[in-house]
Amino acid sequence: MGAEARAAAIAVVDLHKSYGALEAVRGVSFSVELGEVFGLLGPNGAGKTTIVEILEGYRHRDAGRVEVLGIDPARGGRDLRRRVGMVLQECAVEPYLSVREVVELHGGYHAKPLPTDDVIELVGLAEKADVRVKGLSGGQQRRLDLALALVGDPELLFLDEPTTGFDPSARRNAWEIVRGMRRLGKTILLTTHYMDEAQNLTDRVCVVSAGEVVRIGTPASLRAERAETRIQFIRPDGGDVPVVGEVVPGDDAGLVAMMTETPTQALHELTAWAVARGIELERLEVSQPSLEDVYLELTGGE
Repeated sequence: MGAEARAAAIAVVDLHKSYGALEAVRGVSFSVELGEVFGLLGPNGAGKTTIVEILEGYRHRDAGRVEVLGIDPARGGRDLRRRVGMVLQECAVEPYLSVREVVELHGGYHAKPLPTDDVIELVGLAEKADVRVKGLSGGQQRRLDLALALVGDPELLFLDEPTTGFDPSARRNAWEIVRGMRRLGKTILLTTHYMDEAQNLTDRVCVVSAGEVVRIGTPASLRAERAETRIQFIRPDGGDVPVVGEVVPGDDAGLVAMMTETPTQALHELTAWAVARGIELERLEVSQPSLEDVYLELTGGE
């Protein structure tokens, strides 16, 4: 695959996979660098799950070249599995064992596991170490899934929608765990439907739609592709206001929203108009496009 591919944690070149007449993956190519948090994004049915399952060695490809840590996952076997950790969308663990017992049990499957208590501490379950799995909340069970993926000290982690169903506080806690794993030098491939999660955690993202790659880049570079800045505020007394950009629908009734590529000038004109009339512009907001805005545009609003 060449020196560049061999140096990558994951290298995918012209990957194809069909199910009967359905071509689920059509010529996908990307690479993941060592120590990188890489986001694989796309709507349901875009081909993400198929791509990840091929990388994990659970599904055979029809064509293309794939390497994970320098090994073809179709023939990786035990040599690859001992170097990779996985957090699937749904994991089943022994409900009547304690957190510590489960982590120790799974650690025993590996030649050089990390210390059990260190792993439990990393995922924020130290206070639940002696609690049976069936007594954990959904978010705590998801943290346990992360612990089981980590205990073998893998070089690469597959995190498949790890915070689905979490409340906002639990999601932020999970983000800190992912950042902690990155600081340990782990390479992480993350799939998620939460664009704020991808924006906050990933070094780069790959957006797939209908089985094809539509864009690869850093969250910042993708956001920069849309140069417009959004300015919105409540229309004062329902009257006319100066038009300082392209008028677009507001988030709520009564909100005026405009998009402009010259936000400094536009904001100056708008606020000067308001000051001259003694008007306070309520709910005045100035915002750059988010990764979610760009994602929706790239995937046709899905």
